[in-house]
Amino acid sequence: MTQYRKPIPKNQSEITQEAIGVPYIKNEGRPISETVFSKNRGEDLSMKDDKVKVINVGLQDLDYAVMYYFNNVIKPTVIQDGNRMAVETTYASPERWKSIQADGFHRDGNGKIIVPIIVFKRDNIEKVRTLGNKLDGNFAALYQVVGSKYNPRNAYDKFNLLNNRIPSEQFYVTAVPDYITVTYSCIVFTNFMEQNNKIIEAIEYASDSYWGDPNRWKFKASIDSFATTVNVENGADRAAKSTFNIRLNGYLIPDTVNKDLAAVRNKFYTKSQVIFDLEVIDSAGQVTNFETLRYANKPQAQNSLAATSFVGGGINVTNATINIDPAASGDLNYLNTNVTKIANTVTAPDTAIFTGAALLQPPAGSSLPPTSKNNFYFYINGQNISTDYVTLVEAGGDVTIIFDVASIGWNLEPGYEVIAIGKFQ
Repeated sequence: MTQYRKPIPKNQSEITQEAIGVPYIKNEGRPISETVFSKNRGEDLSMKDDKVKVINVGLQDLDYAVMYYFNNVIKPTVIQDGNRMAVETTYASPERWKSIQADGFHRDGNGKIIVPIIVFKRDNIEKVRTLGNKLDGNFAALYQVVGSKYNPRNAYDKFNLLNNRIPSEQFYVTAVPDYITVTYSCIVFTNFMEQNNKIIEAIEYASDSYWGDPNRWKFKASIDSFATTVNVENGADRAAKSTFNIRLNGYLIPDTVNKDLAAVRNKFYTKSQVIFDLEVIDSAGQVTNFETLRYANKPQAQNSLAATSFVGGGINVTNATINIDPAASGDLNYLNTNVTKIANTVTAPDTAIFTGAALLQPPAGSSLPPTSKNNFYFYINGQNISTDYVTLVEAGGDVTIIFDVASIGWNLEPGYEVIAIGKFQ
């Protein structure tokens, strides 16, 4: 006879997890959907030690901007009994605001009216669709990129100076925010109308300016109208009250999971480059590993010819050997020649002329190829120009360079500095 075990009732946690389902593929650690939140986490860079953090702007930042501006910029004050006193500003919770609306006054825990005071609360959030946004929250397409002037990969050393190293740049990326208009309701309570007038004048003067902490976020605030009344209770309670609305033009970049998964990398580096000048040796036996010389008492891996060496910053340098016939002694002089010349004439839109210059050719009988544009480096106002965009012509005792300005993206102008480094006589 088969015996069946009674089922064990599930606890609340198990029931909840079954209702939610499994949001991630266990062996890949990413959401189940193949069309949403597809992101290569291998491209992420750590921001643990960065001074620049991921940008997040929330509703609390907008509330703080209003509070900060009241307390630190407007700084409302009144004259009470011959003394100047600061006016407190407070954010009203829903319960407190309801009590103020029902009673007509703002009271403390003992039921005493609190004056002077400014009370405000957030009423409404409206999306502004006339401005640009991220287009799609699940596939953010628009970003803001901010560059950093210095990063640890570009630490100063002599290697950068000696080898003309083009440093990598560091950039921080954040999605374009959602632009919104936030409406706040505000009430000013004072003992006398004269005090109320002074506060309203100060607030009205601050309208249409940018409110917020200069070290955080600032948002443009607009105030269109003020309504002033005097509340009087039976007995001694009375207060001058003014109400007005603030329209704050703000933006939101929330700290949410879908934003992080759908966005591009928060930080990235551009590619760097190292340019090595040509070095010539008589034989392959003269190649010695630099690390072996520096640390002679430690075993080091040999850096053999035709091997790839890692320099840093994503740079790979491949060693190479050219065998030269010892009989062709002129080849060494040719290979060691690198002459720098500046163009005498620059003509718009694409021509630079080196007057009286001539190209150096390999000696007669050499197996080296004829001199071409590939034996030169070209610079316009200090910017390196690829040889793919250059036509080199030698005629009439001059060397003329014609640049493909359509591919470069801009034209030459008289006065530009054009430099060529290579096989000149």
